[in-house]
Amino acid sequence: MPIVASDILMRISGGASETDPNNALGGAMSTVGGGIVVTDVLNNDMDDITSAEASTGIIIYHGYYWENTHGSLTYIAPKMYIDTQTASGDTDLAIAIADEAVNTSIEIIANETTAPSGPVFTAPANFAAGISVGDLDSTDFRGWWARYTVNNSATAILDTMTMGIQGDTNP
Repeated sequence: MPIVASDILMRISGGASETDPNNALGGAMSTVGGGIVVTDVLNNDMDDITSAEASTGIIIYHGYYWENTHGSLTYIAPKMYIDTQTASGDTDLAIAIADEAVNTSIEIIANETTAPSGPVFTAPANFAAGISVGDLDSTDFRGWWARYTVNNSATAILDTMTMGIQGDTNP
């Protein structure tokens, strides 16, 4: 049976038992159910921006992992991209693959406003422009970072964005 979307999980960093996306500041991948980022759930990847943060502007970094949970197949040449950029004109999302190798915990940052060392952030809008994740064998995982920028004097809005990952498999 080929790899299907439900075989590829997006998990937060912060430790094996971490369930709070606000603590996704690098380190080990969460391996518990609450550490999986679920689509269409408000604040499933970061907390609300306060009025003070929106007034002065803020840049937030969070660390995540892509995990191939298929029992036997390799996810071949996957690329990650921003399927839908932020809804607000006052914000944007950029992403970067972590410098660490497959199946290695990503670096830990001091707080969510501290940038990780090394990763280069871009905003690829489709698979063709996507960032290579590298092959993920069965049960492999690979770290990556998100950078969420809120410009100063940002207008209050329910801001949403959608990540994409796409690859191939041999049945």
